[in-house]
Amino acid sequence: MLSWLFSDPLPVGTVAPEFTAFDDAGNGVTLSALRGRNVVLVFYPGDETPVCRKQLCEIRDNWTLFEARNAVVYGVNPRGASSHSAFRSNRKLPFPLLVDAGRKVANMYRSGGLIIRRTVYLVGPDGVILYARRGNPSTAEILQAAA
Repeated sequence: MLSWLFSDPLPVGTVAPEFTAFDDAGNGVTLSALRGRNVVLVFYPGDETPVCRKQLCEIRDNWTLFEARNAVVYGVNPRGASSHSAFRSNRKLPFPLLVDAGRKVANMYRSGGLIIRRTVYLVGPDGVILYARRGNPSTAEILQAAA
C-alpha cells in the first residue's frame, strides 16, 4: 500500500518511458520528438508552493547553463493549464509546464502516489536516462550528467 512512498526513481541507463502530454499553452509534447536533445523532467507537487517555486526558479536563474548543454526543461505536475500558465507567468519561467492528466507520466516515472514525489530526470539525446534523483538537486549536479 505504501510502496509508492518508498520506491526508487527509474534507474540510470534505462530507456525513458515514452509519453505525450500538453503544456500550459496547449501544445503537445512527445518525448521521442525531442531526440537529439537533453531533456530535463522536473516532477513537482504543486504550483506556487515554496519549495516548488524555489526549485523551478533556480532552473530559471541558471537557464543559460541548460541552453549551453542542449537541454530542454519541462516541469511536470497534474495541475491544470491555467494554474501552470499563471505560475509560469508569475515566475517568468522560460520553460513549459506539462499538465500530467491523471498522473500518467508521473506514474510511468515512479513519481506518482498520493502526492507527486519531487523527482528530477535527465534523459539523454538517445532517450536513455542519464540522471534520476528525488528531491531538489542543484543545477550543477543535474547538468554534470548531460551528454
